[in-house]
Amino acid sequence: MTPDYVIVGAGSAGCALAYRLVMAGKRVDLIEYGGSDIGPFIQMPAALSYPMNMRRYDWGFSSEPEPHLGGRRLVTPRGKVLGGSSSINGMVFVRGHAKDFDFWAESGADGWAYADVLPYFKRMETSHGAVSDYRGTEGPLHVTRGSRKNPLFNAFIRAGREAGYPTVEDYNGARQEGFGAMEATIWEGRRWSAANAYLRPAQETGLLRLRRGLAQRVVFEDGRAVGVEIKNTRGINVFRANVEVILSASSINTPKLLMLSGIGPAAHLREHGIEVLADRPGVGGNLQDHLEIYMQYTATKPITLYKHWNLWGKGSIGAQWLATGTGLGASNQFESCGFIRSAAGVEYPDIQYHFLPLAVREQLPALNETLDPENSIVTHDAGKAAAEGHGFQVHVGPMRSKSRGTVRLKSADPREAPEIRFNYMSHADDWAEFRACVRLTREIFAQSAFSDFKGHEIQPGDGVTTDSQIDDFIREHAESAFHPCGTARMGRASDPLAVVDPELRVIGVEGLRVADSSIFPRVTNGNLNAPSIMTGEKAADHILGKGMLAPLNLGPEMPDDWRESQRSA
Repeated sequence: MTPDYVIVGAGSAGCALAYRLVMAGKRVDLIEYGGSDIGPFIQMPAALSYPMNMRRYDWGFSSEPEPHLGGRRLVTPRGKVLGGSSSINGMVFVRGHAKDFDFWAESGADGWAYADVLPYFKRMETSHGAVSDYRGTEGPLHVTRGSRKNPLFNAFIRAGREAGYPTVEDYNGARQEGFGAMEATIWEGRRWSAANAYLRPAQETGLLRLRRGLAQRVVFEDGRAVGVEIKNTRGINVFRANVEVILSASSINTPKLLMLSGIGPAAHLREHGIEVLADRPGVGGNLQDHLEIYMQYTATKPITLYKHWNLWGKGSIGAQWLATGTGLGASNQFESCGFIRSAAGVEYPDIQYHFLPLAVREQLPALNETLDPENSIVTHDAGKAAAEGHGFQVHVGPMRSKSRGTVRLKSADPREAPEIRFNYMSHADDWAEFRACVRLTREIFAQSAFSDFKGHEIQPGDGVTTDSQIDDFIREHAESAFHPCGTARMGRASDPLAVVDPELRVIGVEGLRVADSSIFPRVTNGNLNAPSIMTGEKAADHILGKGMLAPLNLGPEMPDDWRESQRSA
């Protein structure tokens, strides 16, 4: 039986979208290239570094040499598994700042202001931490907080307060700015991915068919999308849809699939011998990401995770988790965080902190030229070794980089990975904001809250103080936070660089929509899993045409003195 809808990609947005469509009585075919998410490497929260570095679960993308980062290629993990990137990410749950979504609306994404998206954030979650009018209590996605038993987590929060920043009870609620507990998509000791939250309940309805294979192109008849061409073990087939096709294949694979289907910059498509169906120069443009550095310190007390960083320790943690679902294995170890502003006059936070009670070396890049599972190469786990014995670190970086990049085809072969150019650090403001990250972070760790715990600075190192020295460190050590987005930007139909309209319809064709992080006009303030799931939730109501949830006019709490002061307690 031909389904009503065909969705490409069983990731964060795709699973949420499929769930809402089948719950409305619609038949859906969900296409996914990756395999099962069952297994401890995905389901155990503490094992988060493994699936991101396994060929089985990751597409294995990497950037082209980045000219402003010394020609380094940076890894770009994307989930190739049920649940997509929600099955390989760090499980951190950040909605983004209210002002992010107001910016979207001001940029042409009508109906996507904070008041419009807040009802969908509430609908999708069951919050087990904060309780307020901002939070949901009946959604499929469980959101929890860690125990913060390690004293370093609370020391980090106290240090922020001692440095003059507020303590925030719920950064996903009325106010984001400040230091506090970090939230995670973890439930009963397991990774609560989009597959666990949405896909499995959707499958129970009998209205969802999971289709396996590599999506090669969208099939059109008379300018209307009617299906998707798939290659799998049975050969090449077309899975047709009675109503619409929706791409939820990620900010890397969605623009690639659009271009393979004849939608994109006309000259680029012709270079690869692809017939132009719709000349949309914005496809693959506007690529954004968060870049971060690890600032690390030795610990003067043996209280970090380093004592477990051996075969016996890891084995014990895994055994306890397998037997009981509890212990260190039940946490992603990102249990405290911070959001601050880099300077006076910055309206809302533009720096994010993830605190980790372990100092680990950075990730190393690896290359991948094809999507053939026999030949693909992904990142190595070399980035997960302890740096110098007992230590701790924060991941810190600017949230609203002005640098923009592109995703382009290398060829018309669907198996070939696309050309990814982030163009990191191409804007001068990025360097100034990163220097502020380093100096403000040092000030935080200089507070008395860390006097009993902190030894010397591992990196950047006490000798790295001048602008040029800090810049050299950033150039050599900055890494992606793995938050790519923006490559099929949402905007008004009259905008020549917009790819989808505010109802997520691809401009220039019929019967085709996009619902994933590629539609973001600008990257949000924090990790992207939450806004990606929200996009799938909201897309469902646009597709069903039954009307949107009523806006919630709960504005954010903002400091009165943000124009004059860099921090407000």
